[in-house]
Amino acid sequence: MSHDLYLAAKAAMKSAHAPYSKFPVGAAIRTEDGKVYAGANIEVASYPEGWCAETTALGHYVMGGGGRIVEIAVVAERMAKISPCGGCRQRLAEFAGPSAKLYLCDDTGIAETVTMGDMLPYGFRGDILK
Repeated sequence: MSHDLYLAAKAAMKSAHAPYSKFPVGAAIRTEDGKVYAGANIEVASYPEGWCAETTALGHYVMGGGGRIVEIAVVAERMAKISPCGGCRQRLAEFAGPSAKLYLCDDTGIAETVTMGDMLPYGFRGDILK
């Protein structure tokens, strides 16, 4: 089942708008109820004011009704086992618990599986800001 999430991320990567970095990235998120939300990185001339693939996928996820995130896949055209940047790790952690699986992919599929807790063990928690 996780291979289909990789395929969704890879398909999203084909829609990347990366005219400056030439570094397309795709991401896909699966919720507990099986819904998949995908996104690609989008760059603008006011670099680095674009947004990452994970951020785009999260936008689709929020607009689609959200839910508990259980799996995330990230793939880049020119980098095997790409991981979310620091900002995206925090963004994902806001919606995915520490046990959510994060698939680091290469051009053939999932190369490594970690958890969000592994990637961001000391992330900010929104509940302490209330």
